[in-house]
Amino acid sequence: MVPEICSGLGTLFGGAGLGACIEALEHDTGRPVVWATGQFLSFARPPSVLDVEVTEVVRGHHVSQARAVARLDGEEILTVNAALGTRPSPFEGSWSLRPEVPPPGDCPPRQLSHGLRPSIADRLDVRVANGRGPDDLPGPPGDGRSALWVRLPVDVSAAGLAIVGDYVPFGISQALGQRAGGNSLDNTLRVAHRAPTEWILADIRVHAVADGFGHGLVHLWSEDGVLLGSASQSTIVRRWRDQPVPPGDGTTSGTDHGTAGEEDAA
Repeated sequence: MVPEICSGLGTLFGGAGLGACIEALEHDTGRPVVWATGQFLSFARPPSVLDVEVTEVVRGHHVSQARAVARLDGEEILTVNAALGTRPSPFEGSWSLRPEVPPPGDCPPRQLSHGLRPSIADRLDVRVANGRGPDDLPGPPGDGRSALWVRLPVDVSAAGLAIVGDYVPFGISQALGQRAGGNSLDNTLRVAHRAPTEWILADIRVHAVADGFGHGLVHLWSEDGVLLGSASQSTIVRRWRDQPVPPGDGTTSGTDHGTAGEEDAA
């Protein structure tokens, strides 16, 4: 692990962890991911080394059902279940509607509130297509919709979509109108189309915040309007912290403490 795949508080960015497992699953099965869902059990920090073990549980003619488990010193920190493959079919369509937003070049760069240590945010070019910056919060509650343009430093893949899909915590701050976000309990990616694009539009839709948890969905669009996929998350909702937790070695056990807020969402 290196800081460039971590959140602003120095722990593994959830989308990067899911993306690493997706890469391993696609490599071992030789098939493209259809959906993958990850459950985050604990935290990991550099310079830890994660071991990813892939088990192809069922291999059919067109579809594989498989599992990847990421461990740190034998402790399971992330479990990913997935289906992979392609099937010949005469049917195709897309019924989601992309929001009307300015192109990336007309959108301001996203400003982060922490800026205290290297993180995955240093590797991503993120522009705010629909949303408020840290200095505009707290403010009135939003309508649950926000959007970010994201440019990756590598070609778009299912693993890249997993990273861009990990922005529900940003949407939670926008929906609440508060300096709050959260860390992920889970992240599910569903891949619709594989199309080349320089920028990915993360169309974030927060559904609800209740009982200390937030739930939302991210539609992932190419620049020319192709639906690449969708990602959904449930998060532990927290207020942003003014200062990060002190860096440590290995993991911080448990999902109910540790990283928080906007920093956890890059």
